[in-house]
Amino acid sequence: MTTVQSPPVPPTAIRPKVVARTGLYAVLAANAAVVTLFAVQAGFASNALVVLGRFTGLYAALLMAFQLLLVARLPWLDRRIGMDRLTNWHRWTGFGLLWTLVGHVVFITFGYARSSSLDPVSQLVDLAETVEGVFRAVVALGLILVIGAVSARWARRRLAYETWHFIHLYTYVAVVLAFTHQVAVGTTFTSSPAATGYWYTLWAVALGSVLVGRVGLPLWRNRRHRLRVERVVAESDTVVSVYITGRDLDLLPARAGQFFLWRFLTRDRWWQANPFSLSAAPDGRTLRLTAKAAGDGSAGLRHLKPGTRVFAEGPYGAFTAMHRTRPEAVLVAGGVGVTPIRALLEELHGHAVVVYRVGSDRDAVLYDELRDLAHAKGAELHLVTGPPVPDRLAPAELARLVPDIADRDVFLCGPPPMMNAVLGSLRALDVPRQQIHFERFSLAG
Repeated sequence: MTTVQSPPVPPTAIRPKVVARTGLYAVLAANAAVVTLFAVQAGFASNALVVLGRFTGLYAALLMAFQLLLVARLPWLDRRIGMDRLTNWHRWTGFGLLWTLVGHVVFITFGYARSSSLDPVSQLVDLAETVEGVFRAVVALGLILVIGAVSARWARRRLAYETWHFIHLYTYVAVVLAFTHQVAVGTTFTSSPAATGYWYTLWAVALGSVLVGRVGLPLWRNRRHRLRVERVVAESDTVVSVYITGRDLDLLPARAGQFFLWRFLTRDRWWQANPFSLSAAPDGRTLRLTAKAAGDGSAGLRHLKPGTRVFAEGPYGAFTAMHRTRPEAVLVAGGVGVTPIRALLEELHGHAVVVYRVGSDRDAVLYDELRDLAHAKGAELHLVTGPPVPDRLAPAELARLVPDIADRDVFLCGPPPMMNAVLGSLRALDVPRQQIHFERFSLAG
């Protein structure tokens, strides 16, 4: 199998994740400064509450545009930051957006109520009935409140992914309503040609990023590569590998450690997108995913027929050798989390130690492949079996298996409890944070 070896790590290389994160912060701060400048130039109302309402509305519009950028799945950002961290930022930015929108409505309503004889509720109704665009803003706020409620952890755990995702799509409706409200009544929006041009450009970039990253790029790549199932191989009673082939796969920018959202276009599965990591480094001829039967989506993979058309979104994820800081590495896998680890081992350059944590020998998915690959690359392989208690990846045990672990990059993938335990051990062993690489998605595997 032909693979691309990752190059040696320059000792003074600037971390791509730091560059991308700093760039995002800088973009947000610069736009906040521009928005503030345009608001000051537009002048202040005599009512302080109305002034606060206008500022919170402007910052809410900016956060809404930033939200779109975070979920646009732009390859440059995704490869450097990772979908898990972008999604986490999206979640917290969403709560900030929610409170700035609530502040906008409250300040504006109470501000106008102070100048009239109406109570705040009647004032809001009056504004919605008499001022163009206000009713649309109220509807947008209602949608954001619903989306915020179903995004809370307690609600998210109780909703099926498809239901949560469908409700989340109403965010785009809220964005359009908020934009038309801003065009209709935004004093800053129309205060000068520069301000008008700025806001149109901001929204065009935000919405354009979503269209390119989530619609245009997937459609173009799938039309170009025309993916199909080549064969399906049962690895065990509960684990199956699917080999995907297509055209010009050497031009697909996929790397070991990344994942795709896979749609298998059969009558009963075409609507269902499942995230699975690549379980082998891309070789320009085939892509392989390996999954455990943990749900309807993964359980149905063993029934796929060769020739089935595939629609894949991706590659996604920053869990790649691109973020290496050291010439040697430790790869820690738990259960079916071994799939991206196995692919990474195939691509990595330099000495590696692989620690594979499973409950028993029969749970060691792809172990024979991993053993042969480790032997071919001169890597060390440790299979750690047994129940979760006592912790078999505690600091003392990890230090025994890898005495120089603090001088290596650590790539970690597995179930959340196992990952949390290993991260605690790495902290106890003083492994620098920049040398620890993982993604918290229930997407991989």
